[in-house]
Amino acid sequence: MVLAVLPALIPDIRKVYDAYFAAFQHERMGSIMLDVLFPDGIDSEEFRAAHAAGTLAYWHTADTQYTFKCVDMDGGDIVGMGLCDIFVRPRSEEERKNHGVPWLTGERRERAEAVLNPLWEMREHLFAGQPYIYPHVIGVSPKYQGRKAGAALGNWGLDLCERTALPLYFESSPSAVGLYVKLGYELLKETIVHKAAVMGTDEDIVVPLLVRMPSQAKGMTFYEWKAQGYPKFT
Repeated sequence: MVLAVLPALIPDIRKVYDAYFAAFQHERMGSIMLDVLFPDGIDSEEFRAAHAAGTLAYWHTADTQYTFKCVDMDGGDIVGMGLCDIFVRPRSEEERKNHGVPWLTGERRERAEAVLNPLWEMREHLFAGQPYIYPHVIGVSPKYQGRKAGAALGNWGLDLCERTALPLYFESSPSAVGLYVKLGYELLKETIVHKAAVMGTDEDIVVPLLVRMPSQAKGMTFYEWKAQGYPKFT
């Protein structure tokens, strides 16, 4: 099977999110997040049509966020997807403003923002508006898992890190963090803790945080880079 990671196009929206929803419905943390973000469920045609329309509207205005598709080149099927922000220049406080979860209201919005706001606050603490890469999501349709689609998306992220000479930062699942450390990612001392009462779980969920520095950093750690004022790599 030959896999390629390509930019997602407007006609791909439904199929890209078919892979996204399928991937996270069958993964513990992912299914919790789907319930937090879309509490009325994701299976109805009414929801999917509204979600596709909202995604398209967002694509018309987003200037840092990119959506990619992992394609099986044998048949053209979209088997996975990646969603990331690529911040190529420093951004002002206004540009970094947190807009919350405007598609929800009341207690549902409060719950979703209680989950998402700490992620935003941590990025502010770590990067202070400086350029970096932030993958929000990598998802592979369950029937293609174990067939290297996840590796293809991961390698796409590493290639992007090298080509842009920007650090790559993401929140890891607790089960995968050891693998990333073995692959050369830097485990940060900070963590994000999702409270059980908010998540609807039996215990708090501790989220490890990882950074991959580009080779242009010449061995500099994330903390060394931050302490030096986030110098640009060439």
